[in-house]
Amino acid sequence: MPAQITQMFGMEYPIFAFTHCRDVVVAVSKAGGLGVLGAAIHTDERLEIDLQWIDEQLGDIPYGVDLMMPANYVGAEKGGMDQKSLKDYIPGEHKQFLDSLLAQGSVPELPEHLTSSKKERGLRYSQKQAKGIIDIAFAHKAKFLVSALGIPPDWVIHAAHERGLYVGALAGKKKHAERHKAAGVDVIIAQSYEAGGHTGEIGGMVLIPEIVDAVAPIPVLGAGGIGSGRQMAAAMALGAQGVWCGSVWLTTVESELDRMAKEKMLAAETDDTVRTRSMTGKHARFLRSTWTEEWDRPDTPDPLKTPLQSVLSYGYLRRIDHAMKARGVTQESGAYQLYTYPAGQGIGAQNTSRASRDVVREMIEGYVDAIANLNERVEG
Repeated sequence: MPAQITQMFGMEYPIFAFTHCRDVVVAVSKAGGLGVLGAAIHTDERLEIDLQWIDEQLGDIPYGVDLMMPANYVGAEKGGMDQKSLKDYIPGEHKQFLDSLLAQGSVPELPEHLTSSKKERGLRYSQKQAKGIIDIAFAHKAKFLVSALGIPPDWVIHAAHERGLYVGALAGKKKHAERHKAAGVDVIIAQSYEAGGHTGEIGGMVLIPEIVDAVAPIPVLGAGGIGSGRQMAAAMALGAQGVWCGSVWLTTVESELDRMAKEKMLAAETDDTVRTRSMTGKHARFLRSTWTEEWDRPDTPDPLKTPLQSVLSYGYLRRIDHAMKARGVTQESGAYQLYTYPAGQGIGAQNTSRASRDVVREMIEGYVDAIANLNERVEG
């Protein structure tokens, strides 16, 4: 296996696990990979609690933190706006559409104890607003700070390097990767069309080698639909020094998903995901559902720009998530039909729930077998 990326982080295997679940972060890092906590929607308090727990579990074993630092969004000219101000920009017809959609699915309102302002998530809509959460990450033992959306600003890269952290950034096009390189990013994640969450339109077979060549000698991680050793070997054959995986952890024993949500993921086929603007205002791949299909109809409102669509959707998605946890929910329930979550095309291969450490082990075993098979064919 290429040594550069593993030596940089002091890790055994070049498997980077993006997840919103701190338990997966710890399990993957302990298994020899590197867990990366998706913190874009954490409140400051929640992130402090999670990172303190991760530090206690891992000691000096490396892990990372991922957040969004977009440059283009509604309110950018003002340096970012809070949720209360942004809600004033949301048209009434969009609220009426979602009110009707959830009513059709018989999704109840949230209980009063879940509707207080303290329960609001910590979405940061600007680089300036991300500073608080970055400072929290700097106060802990994370070794890797990743921008999932946007070029990390100079002050972030400089501050991270001063503290001994490496900085990573996702790129869906060659020009994005070149901008990351020019900014001083240490690791670039080539996120292809197949990936869950925010993703572009270029497949991995084209994107990975294109970015590898464009940013050399900066190490590149392949991302998008990667969840097996064979796929890991393919990405590394294209020049990647490791892989960045997300969807494969959604169905693990440690996953943050509740029982019915995990059941829906396990039942999903490869074509049960869709790129949609209905969640954040930017194209992102999510599990196909009534929610995504209704937003895609020509007679329903167009999704709003970032971050207005996130502000609009958040309360309704919380209602759906809460209803999914109710006793007696079935596959025929409105909440189940509406439920969606970021997931890549690789979700179709996840049909059993495994421990995260076993996923790492099976990926490495599959990688070794794939390389051995290739060598036999070349030599034979």
